[in-house]
Amino acid sequence: MTVRDLVTGSLGNLWRLKLRSCLTISGVVIAIAAFVAMLSFGAGMQRHVTEEFNEFGLFSTMIVYPADPDKDSSAAEAAILDAAAVAAFNELPGVNLAYPFNAFSATAIVADTQVATRAQALPAAAVRTKLFSRLVAGAAFSSDSAGEVMVTESFLDETGILEADSIIGKNLVISVGLASIDSGLAGVLQGVGGIVRDRIEDALRDSLWNQDYWARMVREELAGAMQRFVDGFFNARAIVSDTLVIRGVLESRHSHRLSVTSIIIPTAVAGRLTSGGFSGDPADLLGALNSGRLFAPTADTSGQAYSQVTLNLDAQTPYTRVRDSVQAMGFRTFSYAEQFDEIRQFFVYFDMALGVIGFIALVTASLGIINTMMMSIVERRREIGVLKSLGADEGEIRMLFLAESGSIGLIGALTGVVFGWLITRAASLGVRIIMERQGMPGMELFALPYWLIGTALLFGLAVSLAAGLYPAARAARVDPVEALRNE
Repeated sequence: MTVRDLVTGSLGNLWRLKLRSCLTISGVVIAIAAFVAMLSFGAGMQRHVTEEFNEFGLFSTMIVYPADPDKDSSAAEAAILDAAAVAAFNELPGVNLAYPFNAFSATAIVADTQVATRAQALPAAAVRTKLFSRLVAGAAFSSDSAGEVMVTESFLDETGILEADSIIGKNLVISVGLASIDSGLAGVLQGVGGIVRDRIEDALRDSLWNQDYWARMVREELAGAMQRFVDGFFNARAIVSDTLVIRGVLESRHSHRLSVTSIIIPTAVAGRLTSGGFSGDPADLLGALNSGRLFAPTADTSGQAYSQVTLNLDAQTPYTRVRDSVQAMGFRTFSYAEQFDEIRQFFVYFDMALGVIGFIALVTASLGIINTMMMSIVERRREIGVLKSLGADEGEIRMLFLAESGSIGLIGALTGVVFGWLITRAASLGVRIIMERQGMPGMELFALPYWLIGTALLFGLAVSLAAGLYPAARAARVDPVEALRNE
């Protein structure tokens, strides 16, 4: 019996019993469609994450943080995330660029609109990396000393500007209030003569030799001096301003790791704005205290401690090598490539869970195949007896029924793949409409890669053949004499 005879015989029998065959095949179609739709969602999400990582250059991005003092206080004291550390990172093999997150509070005026916002300094080499490549309008600034600036979409929201193109080429006046130790000390010394005179007048003769009186007075004066220092430090700030040209608008990014402020300024320009003191942020003051530069000359920023440093890595260098080198220096790291490995592992388990659900549906459909094939044996006993009388052996009879069950699985799998694709298209369209109505950018949640199509076809065929093993074995054991005599 040739392969052609097996195919034509199995398809011919299915055609004779159209209703039963359609019902049996429908079970396979539903199972495969559900299998394809569920795994398509997992494949679509994985593809979306991969595309986002590639587009932003996250695979070649690593974030460095200061050492954790709670875990290792000695390492935290020895490893300071300052300019020296940034220079050391730039010398590591596999590191293309290292730059700190250096942000400060500022006031910006554009198109007669004034807003209080946040700005950060970035080198021109950093804004040319993939991490800052998603521009809505314009281009990146040309150099570290250019009188240019980039803003993000969040800045447009702050100023109420609707069109990104309309802001390109406009002047932006940025002002920074700089606090200094001198202004704090001036606040302490202000009116000190009057305070001393008042204390002398208020002092009672019988209290001059009272220790409790002097202790209370010292505590009150220290508290008042501290209050005047803080008031002078934060409120009596010098204002430094500069006028810059808006060169580009960067797409806003929502990530707790990659901090991008509303305004991005070249490093040299930001240095001119902030070199006269501290920005007034409490974090800046605490960083100055930790690094020991609180009473240093205001123009000296070499000891400035940063909250994080971003490394742009060579794509050909394994991130583990750079990570180990940075951690050996006493710092903590966060790698997006390492995070992607964890995400990919999650998707493996996610796909396995979805595959188990699809497998259960296929097992249920295989019970229908077994039932159909067993009924077919009962109805075709005479046919089996005739075939054996004409010389067909048990192996050929077994192959005939396996071909029939395989045909059911293959037809059902092919149709199920088509229906599964249609389901994903309908679901994707619905999700896209909902996201656009809510003002969110539409995204493709489903994907149908070739491996998924092949897996679905092989899965459907394999389960159908497995379901046909027992009926085929029963058909092969039919006694031809008894089959013909009963007929």
